[in-house]
Amino acid sequence: MIPQRTLGKNNLKVSAIGYGAMVLEGYYGAADESAGIDTLRHALDIGVNFIDTADMYGEGHNETLIGRALKGRREDCVLATKFGIVGANEKGTDFPTGWGFSIKLNGTPEYASRALDSSLRRLGVDTIDLWYLHFPDPATPIEDTVAAMAESVRAGKVRHLGLSNVTPEQVRRAHAVHPVAAVQYEYSLWRREPEQKLLPTLRELGIALVPWSPLGSGFLTGTVNQLSKDDFRQNNPKYSGENFKTNTDRFAPLMDLAKSLGITPAQLALAWLLHQGNDVVPIPGSRKKERVSENAAAANVRLSPTVLKEIDDLTKAGPVGENALVS
Repeated sequence: MIPQRTLGKNNLKVSAIGYGAMVLEGYYGAADESAGIDTLRHALDIGVNFIDTADMYGEGHNETLIGRALKGRREDCVLATKFGIVGANEKGTDFPTGWGFSIKLNGTPEYASRALDSSLRRLGVDTIDLWYLHFPDPATPIEDTVAAMAESVRAGKVRHLGLSNVTPEQVRRAHAVHPVAAVQYEYSLWRREPEQKLLPTLRELGIALVPWSPLGSGFLTGTVNQLSKDDFRQNNPKYSGENFKTNTDRFAPLMDLAKSLGITPAQLALAWLLHQGNDVVPIPGSRKKERVSENAAAANVRLSPTVLKEIDDLTKAGPVGENALVS
């Protein structure tokens, strides 16, 4: 049985470990539609009910895939999606990712309304449980974007609002317009930046943190040896050249610790996140059902204060390479 946690102050209950569906779009190597649907349904079968997607994953295909997987099972799922990154045919504000390419963002009220209706259609649902702004649009005040999102709550199309990839100041401004249930941000033993300012701000306001890339883009599973040519992580400086070897050496003791505890490295990394507070709900993704089960089992792993200190000591140096901005 997977324990549940509450996002925000509005009693939105989700499994303590969620599922990030971006991985089903081939960003981490070739993906198969039917296998992806089987994996999603397996997640629901074992109690992983918090499913996360975005309209830009596969240019809408990911939402369509999830919609197919959820047929007849909508009540088993707490469904989250995101908007704000736009394609080549939409107007938007150029935004550098830090990975050698830029994306375009659109947070205008007009676009928010169109994006929501498109997501609802692709997902095949009447209501989205948690709707995130994927990235704040620098050209649109975040208050204007969130005000438009709040209209969707009042219209019954959305139950709760979230933000992703935001600063503490942006969280405060947005939350003053409409309550925010959750904030997504990269957080793991590979990136602990949220502990400095973001997490304290969220706790002050009663907002949950949903870590994306909680396994360091797969690195913290201890299973990544070589990346295929079509793997999105080829852009990640932490995986490039000598950085990958350096990081592998730095985190080898962590892998050994997991083995000594009788758990996998992925379970150790996820359990560590869950021990950071009951308001933290990671969303690892996997194309394989057995990995989904492995990740879910981390919700029942207990780490002693001694082990938590050892983890801190072993990962204090952190990885080498720039942080990612896109997920």
